[in-house]
Amino acid sequence: MQEIFDVLIIGAGPAGLSAAIYLARSCLKVAVVEKIAPGGMALIIDNLENYPGFPDGIAGYELASKMTAQAKKFGTNMFSDEILEIAGTSGDFSVRGVDKTYRAKVILLSTGSKYEKLNILNEKELTGKGVSYCATCDGSFFRNQKVAVIGGGNSALQEALYLSRIASEVYLIHRRAAYRASKLLQQRVAGNLKVKPVLDSVATEIMGKDKVENLIIKNVKTGEESIIKLEGVFVAVGHSPNTAFCKKLLKMDEKGYILVEQSLETSIKGIFAAGDCRVTELRQVATAVGDGALVSESIDKFLQNS
Repeated sequence: MQEIFDVLIIGAGPAGLSAAIYLARSCLKVAVVEKIAPGGMALIIDNLENYPGFPDGIAGYELASKMTAQAKKFGTNMFSDEILEIAGTSGDFSVRGVDKTYRAKVILLSTGSKYEKLNILNEKELTGKGVSYCATCDGSFFRNQKVAVIGGGNSALQEALYLSRIASEVYLIHRRAAYRASKLLQQRVAGNLKVKPVLDSVATEIMGKDKVENLIIKNVKTGEESIIKLEGVFVAVGHSPNTAFCKKLLKMDEKGYILVEQSLETSIKGIFAAGDCRVTELRQVATAVGDGALVSESIDKFLQNS
């Protein structure tokens, strides 16, 4: 007979791991299914400075590793698989993955988000050949080389500052007249001689045959185009939720973020959502962990009343 879990958590980012710790500690039978590696988007953070309890910061992968170990300590079952479909009803959900099918009484979606693309010429063709979406993953390949970071939010400026320790020059390209990042990050960028601001500009084409060689940018006010010679392009223009597999199942907003009640229950009884995949005002590691704590309480109560 197939094993039935009390809770199946899809996605092992900070929200999913936090929920797993709480739920498994409450003696529930918990399973976590993760497509890539535990940690989610936290894995790309070089130094997490605003997470409480770590005055000197902590690497995202280190925090993820500690959370994973803690979840396993309390008996969480960990599976590596990609989920394709959710069927069934509350109390007996059937969740189909690439490798196997899982059964659970309750489902928690904590699938996080993925990088947005620029959708410009040669971006796809040169991905992995100079085009990257993760500075901490690929920055070491560009030691003493010229690179560009495209974006104006916190992630973009954090990536630019990180790359400034490795690359010879970092062009920070943003379509508006001012960056959207926090004042602290803007101050750090302004004081970093290796970071070259390029404002009111958008990238229109990445040039190169087998590797990145140049970037064409266009000034949005004057329409003037120019070419920057460089070896690397790091795209940091936002994220979109990993919710395509349940798009027809749940109520979502126009961007695909899952709509939830105050308890973090979705439009389907017995399915909850937490972290970056749900509609929320702020997407940070701390808020994802908070979601994990809140949703675990909601799920515990739900199971008791079922």
